[in-house]
Amino acid sequence: MLSGKLDLARVSPTPGFTKLINFFTMNKTWRLVDLPGYGFAAGARKAKFKFNHAVDDYLKKRTSLSCVFALLDSGLPPQEIDVRFIGWLARNSVPFVLVFTKTDKVTPATVQANIAAFTDRISGWFEKLPSIFSCSALAKQGREELLGVIDEVMTAIEAESGPTPQDAAIPSEDLATTSRKMNSQSARKKRPDLLRPW
Repeated sequence: MLSGKLDLARVSPTPGFTKLINFFTMNKTWRLVDLPGYGFAAGARKAKFKFNHAVDDYLKKRTSLSCVFALLDSGLPPQEIDVRFIGWLARNSVPFVLVFTKTDKVTPATVQANIAAFTDRISGWFEKLPSIFSCSALAKQGREELLGVIDEVMTAIEAESGPTPQDAAIPSEDLATTSRKMNSQSARKKRPDLLRPW
């Protein structure tokens, strides 16, 4: 939905189908990373541990990680595994937003009731609740809002990077059209993980 390209992500009716961390480079400026679902890792217990450890390691140690979209099924009441995962993100200071998915499958009242029940479960952990979004991949509802989150994060990264030496040589009237591209390049240079081929 975010990429606007059908069949980009591999899906299966079998839970636990995704067993790899999949990287997609978007517009040559940022990466969308598809992590395996933590709830339904198919396979033996030893394989599950190894599989979940890789995701745990990625979320805690990837220095270029800017924001996690924690996907929750809007048609379900709070699931214990989801509540535990959000608690884990909070304890480990991983930046995230809540995204309630599949809103086309249930009534708006059900969506709101399940969001309220979930936020009630986690509200004691935060001074301010994380940002909450809802979406439907089929209806493309919520796409612009989620892309807006990504844009805000990218803008913040660019602001942290500060001006590049090239900025001084660019006339002010041309700066508006070139600064975004140059700041993005500067951000990539200062964040070593983004130079990795994956």
